Amino acid sequence: MPNDPHHNLTDDDLRRFGFGDPLPDPALIADLVDANHILFDQGVVDAFGHVSARHDKRPDRFFLARNMAPGQVEASDILEFAADSEPVNAGGRRVYLERFIHGEMYKARKDVHAVVHSHSHAVLPLTISKTARLRPVFHMAGFIGHEAQLFEIRDHGGTGTDLLISDNKLGHALAGCCGDQDIVLMRGHGSTVVADCVPRAVYRAVYAELNARYQCEAMRLGEVEYLTPEECRACVESVEPQWHRPWNLWKQQAFNHRESARA
Repeated sequence: MPNDPHHNLTDDDLRRFGFGDPLPDPALIADLVDANHILFDQGVVDAFGHVSARHDKRPDRFFLARNMAPGQVEASDILEFAADSEPVNAGGRRVYLERFIHGEMYKARKDVHAVVHSHSHAVLPLTISKTARLRPVFHMAGFIGHEAQLFEIRDHGGTGTDLLISDNKLGHALAGCCGDQDIVLMRGHGSTVVADCVPRAVYRAVYAELNARYQCEAMRLGEVEYLTPEECRACVESVEPQWHRPWNLWKQQAFNHRESARA
């Protein structure tokens, strides 16, 4: 397995990086760093997009990188945020404008322990089409359910916003649109995926992008056969518990690519 420095984190490292008590499990921070690298390596995020994790010792707080490209995130870049989505240990470092996506999802959903927000290329056309919505077409994407909800920011911020979820009010509205589903689309913007752990959130973000690609390709061929709600539930129950397989593979691939870039 990869041997990046963040895989050997200690409590002393976390304190040196500015984390306070109660300290999170170092493995959670390592997973969050890996998630950033994997999402970039898999093409789900580029210079923009972000992934967070709920604090394992303080459920009213969460962890998210400072304002930077996901592919460059290291453990020292991870910040802690309070329930109002404001940082508690930024030390003057810039934070993401859309941190409210994460904070409000955690407030609304006690079952959510990880959130991924992205502008992935295949998903975005399905946020602006007036005739098609993201729907599951293969067994790896049962978490989409019958159809992903579409968040229309104009309903909550008017017709002159920059489409960003830049305050708690808009974050609350987005979480409300998502409801109890695991993915919500955002018109002209992208998507937000939630899960009970960081690796599963990454799994869903990657396969949402693949599903969108397959769906758009199939739609060009004619009428599409989508999964039934019953098939969706069965796929989630049987396939998703194997998230460790792609997670370990993607982690190794991302590490190898980073090592090649350093050479």
